Amino acid sequence: MTDEETIINLYRQENKAMVEKNIVKLNEILAPSMQLRHMTGYLQQKLEWIDQIQNGEMKYFSSVEENIKDVHVDGDSASLIGQNRVKASVWGSGVATWPLQMKMEFTKSNGKWVITNQYASTY
Repeated sequence: MTDEETIINLYRQENKAMVEKNIVKLNEILAPSMQLRHMTGYLQQKLEWIDQIQNGEMKYFSSVEENIKDVHVDGDSASLIGQNRVKASVWGSGVATWPLQMKMEFTKSNGKWVITNQYASTY
């Protein structure tokens, strides 16, 4: 598998793990220092995000991929932009479906790619 295919696969694994509440998988593919910047501007650390998925504060019902673009690999750093229709209930809100765009950054460490930063917006 090429590096480009690997980071695309990580993006897809994360979306699947969010919906399935697969905390083990999320821990595996997210760097310990991973940060997620939400649409609201809130900057969330990995463990807080995982905890909120686990306890249902952030509940993902489905994530349907529509597009992956701007895939770049430069040595041990990479990025992409993914666009999914995400059905979720976050922080007590009602269930809604958002056209969610994620700019994702990745780092390769000891031969393994992990997700390091994520920036959420809509498209």
